[in-house]
Amino acid sequence: MLRRLYDWTLRLSESPRAPWALAGVSFAESSFFPIPPDVLLAPMALARPERAFFYAGICTIASVAGGVAGWMIGHLLFDTLGLWLLNLYGYADRIPALKEFYAKWGAWFILIKGLTPIPYKLVTIVSGALDYNLVLFIVLSLITRGARFFILAGIFNKWGGPLKAILEKHLGLIVAISVAIIVLGFWLAVKVI
Repeated sequence: MLRRLYDWTLRLSESPRAPWALAGVSFAESSFFPIPPDVLLAPMALARPERAFFYAGICTIASVAGGVAGWMIGHLLFDTLGLWLLNLYGYADRIPALKEFYAKWGAWFILIKGLTPIPYKLVTIVSGALDYNLVLFIVLSLITRGARFFILAGIFNKWGGPLKAILEKHLGLIVAISVAIIVLGFWLAVKVI
């Protein structure tokens, strides 16, 4: 099953729909979807290392746009959709404590969390719920999400061939590690932050 999914992703990278699929996942992940865009970015960039930076740009722009949607969910729809999403991730009861924390450390929180496996949607919704400055939020999101995706793109662009060979040889192990990192990110979001 993993091999079929991997092969499908590689075929998708050759398709004219590839950038749209990547943009859709990147947008959704920043506002409500649990799967990070890295699961599409990695195989697409490995299949076409010369386009890795193009794919990173798509991820960055779509992720920041999705982050604005998440900010709007927290800001405008907090009592309904925002609260439901934060409850889903165990964050709703932390809003009062986060308000004081955000007043002092909000920029650092956004910058650091945007690089980690902790779901970025939590940062975006909480930022909107706490009325964090939208323009500053967008600038910080461009920095942190851009850094995350362009660092990956640089790795894939430079070492795409050898990494692809390793990935194909150890696909199951690499997928298991990736899933563990995603689960760890959710666990950290609920337990630590």
